[in-house]
Amino acid sequence: MAKNEMLAMILAGGRGSRLKDLTNKVAKPAVYFGGKYRIIDFPLSNCANSGIDVVGVLTQYESVLLNSYVAAGGRWGLDSRGSGVFVLTPREKADEQLDVYRGTADAISQNIDFIDSYEPEYLLVLSGDHIYKMDYDKMLKFHKEMGADATIAVRPVPMKEASRFGIMNTDSEKRIVEFEEKPEHPKSNLASMGIYIFSWKLMRKLLIEDMKNPESSHDFGNDLIPKMLETQKSLYAYEFKGYWKDVGTIDSLWEANMDLLDDKNELDLGDPSWRIYTEDAASLPQYIGKEACISHSYVTQGVRIDGEVKNSVIFTGATVGKGAKVIDSVLMPGVKVGEGAVINRALVAENIKIAANTKVGKKDSEDILLVAKNVKGSD
Repeated sequence: MAKNEMLAMILAGGRGSRLKDLTNKVAKPAVYFGGKYRIIDFPLSNCANSGIDVVGVLTQYESVLLNSYVAAGGRWGLDSRGSGVFVLTPREKADEQLDVYRGTADAISQNIDFIDSYEPEYLLVLSGDHIYKMDYDKMLKFHKEMGADATIAVRPVPMKEASRFGIMNTDSEKRIVEFEEKPEHPKSNLASMGIYIFSWKLMRKLLIEDMKNPESSHDFGNDLIPKMLETQKSLYAYEFKGYWKDVGTIDSLWEANMDLLDDKNELDLGDPSWRIYTEDAASLPQYIGKEACISHSYVTQGVRIDGEVKNSVIFTGATVGKGAKVIDSVLMPGVKVGEGAVINRALVAENIKIAANTKVGKKDSEDILLVAKNVKGSD
């Protein structure tokens, strides 16, 4: 196979239990976002826009839908000769009869042969469940300029929230001198984004050593990064200042959708210079009824609205009946809102039916209500 300067591996096997019923049957990276996208579209589009031709997607939990979705590499322009998106599932280990990924580092270790077949000089490791736009080529240039063994993308977070993250403490030249996992008293506010560039020859050696260590949890954050610091390897922090969101909870997924309504939102899904590619659903055009009222909302193709939609995100194929009100809410694909129903501060899962004249959610609630079952009217 052709030699590639940098190959990307996307870790997409997480259970996503904090998303509750949304991930009962699909992996977290396959969850819908932003009217017509899935979360996995963002790292895959970032790879395509950054000029990365070969991407491995490491799947595990509820992976059938995700596997079939990412296997169609043409959605992201990764289907030409010498490029591709490859689904990589766990393989049974002869010595332990284990057919799961035991940790983030183990997921890469199990696929060393795949990576070696492309002879990359650098390995990019990504998470499959974050919403952001990032040029990985700029991060690679930084990695080269610093002569780094590993570069970790970080972003500033409010100091009061820093104890929730893995924190990188750096010197004046951005060299990482200490890594703290969710410290009670953080020394800096540079939080790891879970995006790594490794010089492959060194990381390959470290992964093989880690595989043989029975005390290791086989995780980059818990094992490999601390090991590299202990052995005086050259680690640098690449500071990212653009939009980034970990949509790991119902509230954060709702918030990220609501961010799209901000005129100054940095994500800007309409930016032609950095497109986010996705499945092009064969949907009908929008239909907006004569009694409809829409304000400050994100409405996708295939939607029919006969009622009121305010400050909301409406996904492909959703319908809002006459006299119905959808306020501060997210309706995922195929949601049907009956006539006269009222939805407030809710995230409604795919294909859910809200009966006529019912009320869902509360206007002044601090928490976002997840609606994952049909709402029936009174008899």
